[in-house]
Amino acid sequence: SPGNRAPAPDPRAPLWDDTVARLLRTQGAPARPRAAGALTPAPPYDPSLGDDAIRWGLLAAAAHDRPRIGPQLLRQHESNPLFTVRYAHSRARALRRDAERLGFTAAPLEQVEAGGLTGLIADYPAVLASAARLGAPDRLARHLESTADALLAFQHTVLPLGDEKPMAAHRSRLAVAEAAGTVLAGGLSLLGVSAPEHL
Repeated sequence: SPGNRAPAPDPRAPLWDDTVARLLRTQGAPARPRAAGALTPAPPYDPSLGDDAIRWGLLAAAAHDRPRIGPQLLRQHESNPLFTVRYAHSRARALRRDAERLGFTAAPLEQVEAGGLTGLIADYPAVLASAARLGAPDRLARHLESTADALLAFQHTVLPLGDEKPMAAHRSRLAVAEAAGTVLAGGLSLLGVSAPEHL
């Protein structure tokens, strides 16, 4: 009967909330529920780090590694993988806004050289499936780091330079950048980490 059915899982809840709760318990820290089914890590972690940094620190560590959670996760520097992934996402969104101001949108009109970025985008579903099947969110985090690094190396080719007019190659490169931004946003969301439009 309808009254006996289990409630449907909240689709907004991050995929690895149970992993975060387990990791917090093993380190003597209870997890407090927060909005939309996500978890707010409680002490011993410094709450000033914020949920995003603590969740990333817990989930990006491989099962055999001790999570490194500290002020280094707040550094706005390329040595901080959390910053790099979120920054790359915001750059993908900025490229789209800049292209709109220049009067063109993304369209995969031709094949473009994008280093390893297109391969990383194509690999995302398999990486996600593997990470979920094995309960290994660190695999997803590492894939997001690689995608972010590749996007940041590629971004300078996307928009026309100087008086150059937008061509099919620019539209195609923008399509690749937007796809990478979608991968980054989706992966961060599944980890329960925000993906800001501006950073």
